[in-house]
Amino acid sequence: MNTKHTTNSAKAMCWSVLTQIAPKLVTPIVNMILARLLAPEAFGAIATINIVITFAEIFTDAGFQKYLVQHEFESNDELNNATNVAFWTNILVSAFFVSGIFIFRNPIASFVGNPDLGGAIAVSSINIFLVTLSSTQTARYNRSMDFKTLFYARICTVLIPLIVTVPLAILMRNYWALIIGTLITNFLHMLILTAFSKWKPKLYFSAKLFKDMFGFSSWLLLDAIAIWFTAYIGSFIVGRQMDDYYLGLYKTSITTVNSITGIITMAIAPVMFSELSRFQDNDVDMKAVFYKYQRLSAIILIPLSLGIFVFKDLVTWILLGDQWLEATGFIGIWGLISTISILFTNFCSTYYRSKGKPKIALLTQIAFLVVLIPSIILSVKHGFEALYYTRSFVLIIQMILYSLVMKFVFDFKLLKMILNILPMVISAIVMGIIGYALKSLMVSYAWNLICVAICVLVYFLVLFLFPKIRREMLSIPFIDNFLRNYDSEKAANLNRRKP
Repeated sequence: MNTKHTTNSAKAMCWSVLTQIAPKLVTPIVNMILARLLAPEAFGAIATINIVITFAEIFTDAGFQKYLVQHEFESNDELNNATNVAFWTNILVSAFFVSGIFIFRNPIASFVGNPDLGGAIAVSSINIFLVTLSSTQTARYNRSMDFKTLFYARICTVLIPLIVTVPLAILMRNYWALIIGTLITNFLHMLILTAFSKWKPKLYFSAKLFKDMFGFSSWLLLDAIAIWFTAYIGSFIVGRQMDDYYLGLYKTSITTVNSITGIITMAIAPVMFSELSRFQDNDVDMKAVFYKYQRLSAIILIPLSLGIFVFKDLVTWILLGDQWLEATGFIGIWGLISTISILFTNFCSTYYRSKGKPKIALLTQIAFLVVLIPSIILSVKHGFEALYYTRSFVLIIQMILYSLVMKFVFDFKLLKMILNILPMVISAIVMGIIGYALKSLMVSYAWNLICVAICVLVYFLVLFLFPKIRREMLSIPFIDNFLRNYDSEKAANLNRRKP
């Protein structure tokens, strides 16, 4: 891999991380406030609405975003033509779905288990159109690895929930506050991305180009549908079998944990996909990139998983409040397993797609759904606790399945994948044992916070005993720059002291 490309990737990673950290710093604060203002039933209603909206959004994109990011174009004109075809196709499809949801809003609400949500689903469907208007622009930014502009766009919209959604929640005390806040956020985000984009839509369409793009994207579309089922089938079943209270507990527990891990995964995913796609014809370099991202991500994700599990009471109390204490067990076990599974499912899935193998990604998803759907259907009949333990532990099967595909299809060595993250696993286990022992000494949220700080220190002290990981961490751009500046300043101070 050439040095210039590695440097560009490092810069893109920094901007991508900033793009995700900015909203993630505000989002927990907003969620902490909203979780105390709104009952779990309100979040259950939003979960039901999102089942419909997110399903429609799959078809409005139709996989064209990934085509624009991944496909090798011979010229900039060819890229612009493909972008125009993607844009106008997405506009037409989104208009079709929004119109359909408005017309059939009440039957749709009944189908997803809440007949009273017809009007809310219809209004929320406007988000489909807003997201469509910005999705093509986002693909262009991702392709050029221009995460700096995406960062500015996120910064401008990140405070909308705080200055709009929270006041509305205080006044309205229902799910409409969340719906209105999301609409305003998506609208502003769309305006900013469009204003700063070098590409602007033109009246151009090519049936032949559309056919080529859809031929590539059709498998991505089917894969996206399978991913949607994996993410939302649980909410659909719980929404029909239980009430909004338990649906709110179920979905909010998952969302709470995912919002924490999302700081890492959402920052890495677009950069990782873009970089892997550039090496899709070079297996050696592509595997090296995969191992690099898996290893660096594990430095944070593995201790984070143990931390959420050990301090699940503290996490629930801080992020959600007392009325959500029944979700503590789910947050703990989901945080432990789902966070680790990212390294063996999300990353493997990204590898399949960047390799141009959406069929494999689709078949793997379908194989997992064959296990997931019956598991949820059977467990939901035995109560909420049985449901969340089953939903969490079935992720282990998913990890095994994805890893086996990497071995037999892409010739990865499973032992190497495990050894790649072993130092982080050992360090996290030591941290977890010490954290659990310290936590048991005293029952106090203040003491738990002290224990968390001690655990972080213990983890990195143990991790730094591994020379390879130590060197790699110190070579991360912003750490390396900090150390260089520190050394320069130290040298300057020494020179000034010389006579």
